[in-house]
Amino acid sequence: MSDTQRSPAVLSRRGVLKGGALLSGLVISTFLPPAISRSFAAGTVKRAQLGDAAEKGYGAFVRVDHSGHVTVISPKIEMGQGIQTGIAMMVAEELEVPLSQVSIAEAPPNEQLYADPLLHSQLTGGSTSTRYAWEPLRKAGAGARIVLIEAAALRWQVAPSQCRALNGQVLGPDGQVAAYGDLVDAAAALPLPADIPLKPIAEFKLLGKPAQRLDTPHKVNGNAKYTIDLSVPDMLIASTITCPVHGGTLRGVSNEAVALGIPGVRDIVRLDNAVAVTASNFWACQQALKVLAIDWDLGPHVSLDSRQLDKSLFEASAGEGVFAHQSGDIAAALKNASSRLEAIYEQPFLSHSPLEPMTCVAHVHAGGCELWVGSQAPGIAQAGAAKICGLPVDKVVLHNQLIGGAFGRRLESDFIFQAVDIARHLSYPIKLIWSREEDMTHDCYRPQYVDRLNAALDEDLRPVGWEHRIAGASVVAAYLGSLPPDGVDFDVVEVAKDPVYSLASLQVRYIRHEPEVIPVSWWRGVGPLRGTFAVESFIDELAHNAKVDPMEYRLSLMQSQPRAQAVLRQAAELIGWDTPVPAGSGRGVAVSAVFGSFVATIVELEAQGKKGLRIKRLVSVIDCGFAHNPTSVASQLEGGTLFGLSAALFNEILIEHGQVQQTNFHQYRQIRMSDAPPVEVHVVSSEERPGGVGETGAVPAAAALVNALFAATGVRERRLPLSRFGYFTV
Repeated sequence: MSDTQRSPAVLSRRGVLKGGALLSGLVISTFLPPAISRSFAAGTVKRAQLGDAAEKGYGAFVRVDHSGHVTVISPKIEMGQGIQTGIAMMVAEELEVPLSQVSIAEAPPNEQLYADPLLHSQLTGGSTSTRYAWEPLRKAGAGARIVLIEAAALRWQVAPSQCRALNGQVLGPDGQVAAYGDLVDAAAALPLPADIPLKPIAEFKLLGKPAQRLDTPHKVNGNAKYTIDLSVPDMLIASTITCPVHGGTLRGVSNEAVALGIPGVRDIVRLDNAVAVTASNFWACQQALKVLAIDWDLGPHVSLDSRQLDKSLFEASAGEGVFAHQSGDIAAALKNASSRLEAIYEQPFLSHSPLEPMTCVAHVHAGGCELWVGSQAPGIAQAGAAKICGLPVDKVVLHNQLIGGAFGRRLESDFIFQAVDIARHLSYPIKLIWSREEDMTHDCYRPQYVDRLNAALDEDLRPVGWEHRIAGASVVAAYLGSLPPDGVDFDVVEVAKDPVYSLASLQVRYIRHEPEVIPVSWWRGVGPLRGTFAVESFIDELAHNAKVDPMEYRLSLMQSQPRAQAVLRQAAELIGWDTPVPAGSGRGVAVSAVFGSFVATIVELEAQGKKGLRIKRLVSVIDCGFAHNPTSVASQLEGGTLFGLSAALFNEILIEHGQVQQTNFHQYRQIRMSDAPPVEVHVVSSEERPGGVGETGAVPAAAALVNALFAATGVRERRLPLSRFGYFTV
């Protein structure tokens, strides 16, 4: 729109003043997706008031108040990934305010307003947050800047093009200065333009520069409050013990008088499959649970064990399943091959085990249900709580909280529903806190998988055909209730059906095989992590079979992936891939192209003794497109890589007599500071659209590790974790 069209002569000064007198403050709303050309004013934006906004079709809010402070209602929850700082940076950049002038509030549950188009729901996960917010949130900031400039132009009777925004102020052509806070009422009456131009990257002042996360100071000084820290009036602590066998139920409880006699204990609540105790403190809850004599009906799965589950899945993996992908002629490729290579890879059940165990504050009262909880899926939690209480959904108010780690665990709401089930029996609010043991033995686990790969090779021992069968449970079906009509779990087959390598003939089958009663769910890295372990291990085997350097072998098969080639070459240069290593040492590489980002990870490993391992170096190069905050990108890649190494080295959930055997970190070990190598992260400078980072670092870690182990020892391990075979870190 030209300056003439939006000049003071066209925009009525009387109309602006009239609109500003009715309401105060400027709120820009952007439907995600797409942007809508609307603005309105309000004195305050409270979560409870968003229902009215929803009826108007408004979405993500950017509010500028009379002090000039900017509040962004974030559709994504903060769980350590730094997304809320990223969102604040996007808005601050386009609005021309310092980052210190922006604060974040969590969005309430509202699928119409806050559904992530990449996840088709109001969820935080899958490394979609930056990709989802990059354009709409910047447009919200830019839209606010435009109307603030126009409000100033009207005041000074000049053209908007003669004004500019800087540091929360509008500057006029003759030295005029107006603070945003003085302009918000006038700006609130102005319509947003239909087309909101965004800054070119060359003009960025904040985005692309290292920035301290907004949440870091409060987390360092202890002011940050997680659900486990919260207190509401008249609240008591609750804790539970749930039937140790999944699917079992409660028969009865005795010795209640003794438990109720423990100082601080208030009530004992019986649930279908659990017993809860409320008390003034967590310790009293635990002491009371220990003295209760609980009679369980362990159900039909009491004889289930990991040996049966392993055997059943392994046998199923030889089945036909359903086609997830077919290209070329795999039958002809296999028939005419000069030779073949086959391999089978196995991955175990995994627990999330975040630092903050499952915790929820719940109050069920005559007027409704109120929840304070960190959830990656607030809409699902709200709807489930309403069903348990027999209430309309709008009578359940959910206050989303900071999350102390999740890795996918808080996409599930089982612990929230348990808290609501307890609270509806009581007259006071409760804070349910699971013990670490309860958290680990009643997780929703990453499924175990078996991958069968069969490559048809030409005379140069390069693949001309590739057959991949994947057997395992479906997290998609568990989460959504069913699979798509084609019967394919799209998450499981990711990477497998679209590898980074060019293959003339490719066939991928999915064999769905559920582990009876063991609940399954998303786990950090999701489908790409499980797929990358199999694909990158197998391509490494093919390279060694051909007696070709694994780096060169990969590069020759990814001619159509220049960004993947670039990160691979840079990682090789940084670690000195072509330089020799001492006897007993080796380097392993893995590359991935997932979540819109490209990562190459190289592990340099030294074998000590028969099974001792020492990771000497780890280099990871990421091309995530434009890195809006390089500091956050590097931190997430480092953390994700160490997370993936922990799983590859140590993590496994085993079942005996229907019960999870790992109860705490002494049995489900994480990588320690003494084990952890320095992770050398290098972020590629790029102006491509941003890709995901939070999940990405974990994806190639396991394959790079086992490939390094083979290079160092000549032993090829195809099952994780390595500790299962006696390997340990030194």
